[in-house]
Amino acid sequence: MQELDIGEVARQSGLAASTLRYYEARGLIRALGRRGLRRSFGVEVLEKLSLIALGQAAGFSLAEIAAMFAPDGHLQIDRPKLLARADQVDRSIRRLTALRDGLRHAAVCQAPSHLECPSFRRLMQAAARGAIRSPEPADTKAPLSLPTGARTSRRRRPPPAPA
Repeated sequence: MQELDIGEVARQSGLAASTLRYYEARGLIRALGRRGLRRSFGVEVLEKLSLIALGQAAGFSLAEIAAMFAPDGHLQIDRPKLLARADQVDRSIRRLTALRDGLRHAAVCQAPSHLECPSFRRLMQAAARGAIRSPEPADTKAPLSLPTGARTSRRRRPPPAPA
């Protein structure tokens, strides 16, 4: 079995080592052991990290994603949960489409004032009812990708220019 140290997993996945340690602490991934002070992982961890990224992109919390893996690490996706999430995405698409169309209309509306435009007023009323709103993550208590303080890029910032 090919092993990768945490630095190589971080490089290949694009995730910070702190994120990998966080995922390990949450039970999402498992290190094979250590080589010196560095954790080592099986090469299959890269596929698991891709599955975690896909789950996050779909709006699942880390706890929901963790539940999609059996104790032995194999995938066990709850298909009804996927269908429910797809339905949520459809509702979001409808709301955002209505919002986009209303904003485009307001941008080109020929009414002397937006408040005199029936379409703009319907858009305002829909917003007041909560029928259109910004999409929110499924679980705002759990991080969507990185724990607080984790780097979002593997690139180091350049040193400040001399004064």
